[in-house]
Amino acid sequence: MKNKRPIGRQLICVMFFTSLLGPALSVFAQAGKKPAGPKCSGAWTGNITISRTQRLTDTKVTPRVSARGKDTRELEMKLDYKASIAVVEAPERNGSNIGRATVNSAFSSTEKTLAQEENSCDRGKSFQVMTGNFTSRSEINGDGMADASVSIGVNSDGTYSVGVGVSQIPGKTGGLQTASYSGQCSPKEGYNIASPSTPTTVQGVSIHSNGTNHIDPSNPNQISGSFSQTNLGITDTITWSLQKCGAPLRISDLQFEDMRFPTWNEWQEITEQKGTIDGNFVKIKAKVLNTSGDTKYATVRFKETYKGDKWDGAKPDAPLNDQEISVSVPAGEEKNVEIVWDSSGYAWFDDGRPRLLQRIKAELDEDNKKIDEKTENLKIAPKPVVLVHGLWSSWEAWNTWQNIFTTSHSYDWKAFPVGEKPGHGVMNTGKTFMSSEQTASIGDNAHALDSYVRYAQEHRNAWHVDIVAHSMGGLISRWYIDQLMQTYREEPRPRVSHLVMLGTPNMGSPCAEVMDIAFGMIGKQVEAVRQLQPDYVAGFNKIHTNRKGVKFSSLAGNPLPVMCQKIVPNDGVVSVPSAHWTIKDTGISASLHTDLTGTKDFSDFVKPRLAIGPKGFHNPDTFYLMEKNAVMPGGAYALNASRGPNGASEIPIEYVPENYLASQIKPDFAKDVKVAAKQSVDIEIPVETASNFGLTFMADPQISATLINDKGEIVGKNMARSPESRGWFRSIFFDGPTTAAGWKLRIENTGDREFEIVVATWKNAR
Repeated sequence: MKNKRPIGRQLICVMFFTSLLGPALSVFAQAGKKPAGPKCSGAWTGNITISRTQRLTDTKVTPRVSARGKDTRELEMKLDYKASIAVVEAPERNGSNIGRATVNSAFSSTEKTLAQEENSCDRGKSFQVMTGNFTSRSEINGDGMADASVSIGVNSDGTYSVGVGVSQIPGKTGGLQTASYSGQCSPKEGYNIASPSTPTTVQGVSIHSNGTNHIDPSNPNQISGSFSQTNLGITDTITWSLQKCGAPLRISDLQFEDMRFPTWNEWQEITEQKGTIDGNFVKIKAKVLNTSGDTKYATVRFKETYKGDKWDGAKPDAPLNDQEISVSVPAGEEKNVEIVWDSSGYAWFDDGRPRLLQRIKAELDEDNKKIDEKTENLKIAPKPVVLVHGLWSSWEAWNTWQNIFTTSHSYDWKAFPVGEKPGHGVMNTGKTFMSSEQTASIGDNAHALDSYVRYAQEHRNAWHVDIVAHSMGGLISRWYIDQLMQTYREEPRPRVSHLVMLGTPNMGSPCAEVMDIAFGMIGKQVEAVRQLQPDYVAGFNKIHTNRKGVKFSSLAGNPLPVMCQKIVPNDGVVSVPSAHWTIKDTGISASLHTDLTGTKDFSDFVKPRLAIGPKGFHNPDTFYLMEKNAVMPGGAYALNASRGPNGASEIPIEYVPENYLASQIKPDFAKDVKVAAKQSVDIEIPVETASNFGLTFMADPQISATLINDKGEIVGKNMARSPESRGWFRSIFFDGPTTAAGWKLRIENTGDREFEIVVATWKNAR
């Protein structure tokens, strides 16, 4: 029989366990009521960024004691200090803050001295300049983590101030001294001495705002802003984004960087005012802050968001890169999460509308639940456009294009007409119409274009540009791309994304051949005309075949049916087949040659090829070009390769009329005359028996020409100030049989000064 436990003892045990469970039972008894969480202490947490920059330059010239020379000293000092501070609550949980700073600092001081003195090595018989070049450079660099004191003071009127003091970090110092000499009586050896890297310390920086910022009454638990001041050449800047009683894990900052052209992987911060350029790679950096006492694990996603956009505000967010980035953030610390994003096309929407800014969002997920997000605006400007003028022209041919760009997008779409800033390159394609002065070669002009492309890239920090070229400017651009354009080792896309040619004589101009011979018959030579002959350009085309991935597009004018013994649609200077050549992407315009740079052709042809949105084709183009055209019965065919749907090379065949390629065009008659202001003169024109007859003349737009047959009948006109008068080669064509006779050409000068006119005749156009 079991022993029974005394009843009193059982009651004592029940009472004891009941006392232990009492608090818990009372909680369960309150249906649906959760235990209260920890009370917010009121500490501000988030991110503060501070920077200190200094630029000091000084030049001093000191006469030498001998009075025969001088010492020129140039001093440059540079300081770039930046610290990103994660602001968290102090361990005491009493509402105070502490900070942990990530610091990067670079200081350099460079002194260069050029010593020059005129001395004699032969006892005063002759003197020569002796020079010495001396350089002294010192550097102090450092990066690392440091403690930071943080103060946020809020006044009763709602104003507040933010201050940070960062402690020192370890650094290294080094230096360099060099000397070189020239012109001495006896050669003097220079030196190059590098100081070894030595440990040192980088002093901390303290910055405070001026206390004029106000707390928003509608959102008193969040403050953000910036303050900057400059004193004695030193600029201090503090930027903050802080909140009180916020989530323990959140995105404290979102920043953008791009690479400083031309140094790959040299990243720099993108300011909101300046933005970046379409096609640049952008580093998107989100800072994840953990203000809790435990390590946190989360996922970051980067998206483009249309929220707030006037036209596409209803579109859903889209991921920038199809990936998620996992991050673990220790207690009280901040971690950077970043991606590198290709901005190609983001200056435009896919329908050609300008996209004035891009909204980038970073989302933070914890346990598969979004807990925070941050959105910032990023301005992306279109690629700069280098404008290349043609024959007998200058940069002023493009003087309306900046306004065209501004109205098509914004003032951030920049035009760079070659020669506008002469210090960066000037092309010489003939300063005056019909001038016989020596012009620069296509290759020499291409070197000027090379310099101007680099200037545009450096000025805009653009890794890619577009080129729009008129007439001979297209040949200059092709020479530059084939011979001079450097490709990037780090990425396949070419430096020039697109070359758009307007009326470029890619197979020359038959009128150039006619008029070159005519100039020779009257004892003159015009170099610019010679370079446009079909034979000359044919040799050019055999050499310059490498497009290096640049997309080519060509617009041809076709308002005229005949030119210089050729029945072929043309713009008065260049035929349609010559402009289109072996180019897959082509267009037709009703404009004459000199009008192809007008607004209509820009809107219809140029802009659609430059305003390419994110879904457009931004990769390098592929092209195969045979050195010789394949001649087939009935004509000649040019092979033109393009990228197929699977990236394979396709070779469509474009027909080029056989009679266009025929050379040996020779005028029957050539003459030059000078006509005084407000005067007219008749030129006797010999006409032979032929199926048709034509003449071409070069003259100022203020010259009118009337062709009269042997019966006194007017058979053709080309009048002053008409659209046709602006062409380089002005033609009159009689489409009918002729017999041997004497005709005449009446030349009338409607201008106020004397002009020269050169005339050449031809027959049997076909």
